[in-house]
Amino acid sequence: MHSNEIRYFLAVANTGSLSAASKQLFVAVSAISRQIQQLETRIGATLFERHARGMVLNDAGQILENHVRKSMMDMDFAIAEIQGLKAVRRTVIRMACTDGPAYSLLPQMFARFRAINPGVMFYLNVGTALQVSEMIRSGDCDLALQFSLTPERGVEVLASHPATVRLAMLSHHPLAIQEVSLDDLRAYPLALNEPSSTIGQLFDLSCRMNGIFLEPALSCNRFSTLYDFMLNTPGAIVACSHFSVMFNARADGLVMKSINIEQLSHRTLQLQTQAGRHRSAALSQFIDFSCELLAREAAAFERDFGL
Repeated sequence: MHSNEIRYFLAVANTGSLSAASKQLFVAVSAISRQIQQLETRIGATLFERHARGMVLNDAGQILENHVRKSMMDMDFAIAEIQGLKAVRRTVIRMACTDGPAYSLLPQMFARFRAINPGVMFYLNVGTALQVSEMIRSGDCDLALQFSLTPERGVEVLASHPATVRLAMLSHHPLAIQEVSLDDLRAYPLALNEPSSTIGQLFDLSCRMNGIFLEPALSCNRFSTLYDFMLNTPGAIVACSHFSVMFNARADGLVMKSINIEQLSHRTLQLQTQAGRHRSAALSQFIDFSCELLAREAAAFERDFGL
């Protein structure tokens, strides 16, 4: 296939229309349309569903796009190996994560890994669970760390850790010295992630199954905001996994409490990559480092906080 055919095909797939691809490539619409038609003739199948408002990849187009992008990544890896860049000393690792791990967990992991591999650079993209899963499947990131409720299609899980929803509060909180139920939370300001998050879904399910209505004092899609609210609001509690506060809890004098509700344990923290993805030396080393760090630190935290 000619390089222009593929280049124009990807531009239309990315932008969703001939006119948008034309603006991106500075090429006439007619030239792009002609190349797309030639590509479809060569393959023997249409690649797009054509609508008045634009063009959307059909099943055949999605198959071609996936193979083209994989071929481009394989070419990048080949060039990197030839140039000697596959070694750990000069590498960028592209990661995606949901909001919880972005607060302190991943920054700590990056800092500790770079202390022994200073040539490795990281690019982090924070999104919703749906966005992170799509970034993994499309190959737009090398690795993802996210809380998950269900298996993901086209995703290889490299490590999985139970991520039960728990309650973080300051050590002088009235609930810090007793067992806690959902009903106990009515009397205190609750900071809770947005309803579409994994925590929001599990909390809502638990409340409905127990006939309890809880209205958060603060609902937000940024854990850093929820955490600061808890630290600075008298009596406040934040719902989270211990992974989200693993490197802050001791210094901030936190207590972690569990609620004895099965639904709140239906979640894992997963280290994920695209199924069948090629791994550079640096990425393989970071995966091993991450798996060991997560297992070690989680066990120490659960032991120290009596979880």
